[in-house]
Order: sequence, then structure tokens, then C-alpha cells
Amino acid sequence: MSRAETDDVRDDVWDGARDDVREVSGPREVRRIWTFGIFRSELGITFRRWRTLALLGVLAAVPILVGVAVKIETSDGSTLGGGGGEAGGPAFIAQVTNNGLFLVFTALAATLPFFLPMAVGVVAGDSIAGESSAGTLRYLLVAPAGRTRLLLAKYATALTFCLVATLVVALSALAVGALLFPVGEVTTISGTRIGFGEGLLRALLIALVVAASLIGVAALGLFVSTLTSSGIAAMATTVGLLITIQILDQIPQLHAIQPYFFSHYWLSFADLMREPVYWDELVKNLGLQGLYAAMFGSAAWARFGAKDITA
Repeated sequence: MSRAETDDVRDDVWDGARDDVREVSGPREVRRIWTFGIFRSELGITFRRWRTLALLGVLAAVPILVGVAVKIETSDGSTLGGGGGEAGGPAFIAQVTNNGLFLVFTALAATLPFFLPMAVGVVAGDSIAGESSAGTLRYLLVAPAGRTRLLLAKYATALTFCLVATLVVALSALAVGALLFPVGEVTTISGTRIGFGEGLLRALLIALVVAASLIGVAALGLFVSTLTSSGIAAMATTVGLLITIQILDQIPQLHAIQPYFFSHYWLSFADLMREPVYWDELVKNLGLQGLYAAMFGSAAWARFGAKDITA
């Protein structure tokens, strides 16, 4: 989306916000309307960008590739191994041919280590730095919303993208799984059987947990975005940090500090497919994401509040 198109979207939203402001009284209501107007503007701009649509397209293609690969391999008469593998990856893919719903879990396990956080890092990393490099950041701050509300709107947009991106993967996998494989009762990792309806409910819950697992990445990208005026540099730095953390999380000598990496418990969502559900690592994961969100969110607020806006 060009800068002129971006400005048109913001002008439409802000004109609507101004009309709403005339109908209310009181500074609190005015600030609330302006904040919601900026959030709507950011949502519209983010999801109209070709870059965002391309990222969502790539994410939607991953389940298709996985499903077709599994279908081709099994149609050749061979069987998929990994039935006793680590939960979250091989333990799911070995069940895809028996129930297409397992393609949802397999696709989320395949995209969570890299594709999903990379997409979130690109969107969050460009949030502030992209405005600065395009020369629109000062224009945004002209609206009576303040830096804090603008930062919150940017972060809320990044969190919305986390949810949308995760649901795109899940829905694509569900459609492909139902098309290529049989669906029905679901066999959990523990060996018990649950109905297809409950299986769908657990798939939705897993998708929500995966989306929540990305809030720390979104906060990291937002913080990096406040450190530079180059959107490309912010996106590259965020993605680079993600890759570095992933590598460090695989080095055995660092086992003492690995539980503090935001990616360490990402695949704990597989515990939702046990009977009964194992909650320990799930709670640790969500708590760790909340901690990272608070830490990097506070750092972004402190940095952005003191930043000299020149563009």
C-alpha cells in the first residue's frame, strides 16, 4: 500500500472519529473514541498491505504442502514413522492419515517454530519504525491520542495479527485435512478416544494457545521498532533475534537458562491432546509470554515516550 493510500485510510477513519467526538462530551470519551479510531485505522492498513496478505498466503500454503506430501507418501504404500516421537510433531503427523483433524495440529507444530513468529516479527517490527521511515509518525501523533495510546493501538494490531495468522493456518489445515483424509473420532496422545466435536473444540483451543504463545514475540518486535527509524532494520533485527533464540534453545549446554527463552514451551500445546490434559507446561508457557509482553512492552513504552520524533 502506498503512502497516499495509507493516508486515505487514516483520513476516513479519523473523519469518522471526529464525527463521533462531536456527539459526546467529556475528555475521557473523546480519548476513548480517538484510541479506537487509531486502532481501526491500523487494522485496516495492516491487513490491506500486500506484504501482510503475502505472509498470510504463505502460512495458508504450509498445511497444503504438508497434507499433499503425506497423501503422496501414503498412497505409495509406505507408512509414516514417528508414532513414538516427541509430542507436537511426529506424534501428530503419524495420525494424519487416520484423521484429517490431526493436520491442524501438525501444521501448527510445523509453523510455530519459524513461520508464525517470523510473520509476527515482520508486522510488529515495522509498526513504529515503518511509520518513521515513511515520514508519517509525526502525522500520527497530531491526533489527540498521545504516544501511549498509539503504542497500545500498534500492539493491539500486532496481537490481532497473531490470532488471524494462527487461525489462517488452522482453517487451511482443517479444510485440506477434511478433503484428503477421513475425519471422525479422535484418538488422543494418551490413547483414549474423543468425539469429533470435542476434537474440533480442542483444535480451537490449541489455536488460541498458539496465538497467545506469540504475544512475547509481538512485544519484542514492538520494542525493536522503537529503537530505529528503519522499518527494514527493525524487521530484520526481530527475525534475527528469533532465529538466535531458537538456536540457543537447542544447545544442550544451555539447559539451565533454556526454560526462560520465550520459545522453550511453544510446543506444549500438544498437552491439550492428552487425556487428562497436562497443564504444567501450558501454564508455564502462558506465564512466560505474559512476562515477556510486560517486559518488552514497558521497554517500548519507555523508549517511545522519550524518543525524539523527527519524521
